[in-house]
Amino acid sequence: MNTVVTKFGGSSLADADQFKKVKNIILSNSNRKVVVPSAPGKRNPKDFKVTDLLYLCQSHIESSIPLDDVFNLIANRYKKIVSKLDLSLDIDIYLDKIKEDIENGASKDYAASRGEYLNGIILANYLDFDFIDAKDVIFFNKYGSIDSELTYTSLRKALENGRKAVIPGFYGADMDGNIVTFSRGGSDITGALVSASINADLYENWTDVSGFLMTDPRIVDNPKQISKITYRELRELSYMGASVLHEESVFPVRDAGIPINIKNTNRPEDPGTLIVKDMEPDFNNPIKGIAGKKDFTVISIEKAMMNSELGFCRKVLSILEQNCISYENMPSGIDTVCVVISDSQLKNKTEILVDEIKRTCNPDSILVHPNMALIATVGNGMSSNKGIAAKIFTSLSEANVNIRMIDQGSSEINILIGIENDDFEKGINSIYKAFV
Repeated sequence: MNTVVTKFGGSSLADADQFKKVKNIILSNSNRKVVVPSAPGKRNPKDFKVTDLLYLCQSHIESSIPLDDVFNLIANRYKKIVSKLDLSLDIDIYLDKIKEDIENGASKDYAASRGEYLNGIILANYLDFDFIDAKDVIFFNKYGSIDSELTYTSLRKALENGRKAVIPGFYGADMDGNIVTFSRGGSDITGALVSASINADLYENWTDVSGFLMTDPRIVDNPKQISKITYRELRELSYMGASVLHEESVFPVRDAGIPINIKNTNRPEDPGTLIVKDMEPDFNNPIKGIAGKKDFTVISIEKAMMNSELGFCRKVLSILEQNCISYENMPSGIDTVCVVISDSQLKNKTEILVDEIKRTCNPDSILVHPNMALIATVGNGMSSNKGIAAKIFTSLSEANVNIRMIDQGSSEINILIGIENDDFEKGINSIYKAFV
């Protein structure tokens, strides 16, 4: 393995002790040549994230409020890190410049990005790596999207000949040189772009957990860890609410066929979770994960000969579009179709939708089922393993959970069920126990 790109999250770089752990991890493998840091995260539950403080500084200036008290919290945090690491770096030069820029009306993106920028400078100094400012290698086009061609070309040139470097996460620049940030979680995207640009052998994402779990530990006690999962399975789980990687960070490395390893900075010996493009189905463990979300409404529409009526579903979807509502799922039969809509999308528009569907589509009946939850059972071994669906349904029946809706996508790696909100936790537990 020749090149490993490592990204460290905010909890991994929250203080000097965490920096020391990161250095030990980097130096333990000479193939770890490019490091992408986040801004310092919380050191304890009552602490502040540096990025939040930087946003607050910028907001203070916009509201004509002095930022000194808030900025001192940020400055003292970085000074303490530099001091405890015994670095000769003069961090005050950078802090003074950032404070001046924010006071002079620097943009929100500029302010927010300075957490990663400062962490990058400190980490590069500590590791004796080169520092590459992300604004010089990550580029956004005029529409606010990544200019992939220019970004990849710039990164390849900056990192040629195996150069060891630190590149801050979370931000880049537009064509005029203005700082532009990704959405929250954007350091993951930076790491993925760097990995794809140099065709890295592995992208390591270091955080404070030892990989992904089969299901939510707040619902199931001590769920099993997922050792290996495909990008497709990950996408299905993340869509249904599982807390995994920033969605956009998966695409660059997936397209390049680069695996991601989710690792724990505090337990580097743990294998973590490996995310790969493809893998053979595991017939002994066909289910990779169980995830779900609450608070949906299902609109069930029935009409005789619906399947022979051209444009019926298009009319239904057009009504949703006209009301600025997106749908979650749309299972259908010969004479029926159900539209599953998140309550956050519906926003008291149920009666409007029902009236418009009646007027436009003239259905035989239309029923509304509120307070619904969706649970997805995901695994690439499901399609070639007999009895998976039966096992799910039996487990729910034995737990006295009524199934209101069933759908299996064409991918055949996901079985989706709809149940009452009140049965959500019980449903997750019963499915998990059936397979573990």
